[in-house]
Amino acid sequence: MSEAADAIEQLHARGVTDGLPVVPPTRALVDAMIAASDRRADELIASVAPANGRATIEKIAINAVMAGCRPEYMPVVVAAVRAMCDDAFDLVGISGTTDAVAPIFIVNGPARVTIELNCAAGALGPGTRANATIGRALRLIWANLGGARPGVISMSTFGNPARYACCFGEHEEASPWEPLHVEHGFAPGESTVAAFPGEPLVVVADTQSRKAADVLATITRTLEVVGNHTLRNLGDVLIVFAPEHAQVIGDDGWSKADVRDYLWERLRGKFRAPENFRLLVAGGTAGRFTALIPGWPFPNAPTALVLKKIG
Repeated sequence: MSEAADAIEQLHARGVTDGLPVVPPTRALVDAMIAASDRRADELIASVAPANGRATIEKIAINAVMAGCRPEYMPVVVAAVRAMCDDAFDLVGISGTTDAVAPIFIVNGPARVTIELNCAAGALGPGTRANATIGRALRLIWANLGGARPGVISMSTFGNPARYACCFGEHEEASPWEPLHVEHGFAPGESTVAAFPGEPLVVVADTQSRKAADVLATITRTLEVVGNHTLRNLGDVLIVFAPEHAQVIGDDGWSKADVRDYLWERLRGKFRAPENFRLLVAGGTAGRFTALIPGWPFPNAPTALVLKKIG
């Protein structure tokens, strides 16, 4: 067995992988990652629940190397750690639940372009290094520093493919509306990463409708049964419009507020408030689809969408 292969097997034996092979974190690779953060190696970024492991820059760098990140991804990873470790995100609850919830990460602003993050076709799937490795690094940090390993602390009945990795960018260039981070008070030229506690994705296909109200009527029918349909007063749901659906709605002059009001009038018995409909645009320009990612499904869950500035 080669030295590299032996190192990988040792990391598997130590239980610090996600089940897939990782990049051995050599001193040189870790130092390059630390340098890219422009921070001290011992700087504490957060305590990672539920085990409250110390996420220093060095420990974040080690996990980013193992995940396959390039050094220029490091500022995004650091901001995402801050987001998922924010008390409002409730990483403790997400770690211990039997539900299929997973941290979903959305990047906005110029950083998307700088690191070549996929925001278009297949953005929520495999094939792009930045998306795959940033999401994976955050999973490794959650497990290795937070202790969230399946069957130990992480008790999700089925799990969720997004627990391997789910990081994508908003397709801002294809959106008729202001992007997510601007909606939350950041400047268009700033870059952010948002953490969202999401259940498995549900795709809504409507290839026939050519009016905003008709597209939203189709989405409404699906929202009536997302998550646990026996519960009422639910929290957030992430509504990811593909560009074609977004264009139909935008061309009719509908704002994000109009979309929320339409959905709220028809779903007020299921969700808490119009603000719980979190709207953004992502995915390829071919295909009349919308993706729904239900949030934490319980009425009194404290989890929330959390945005942090990159850099």
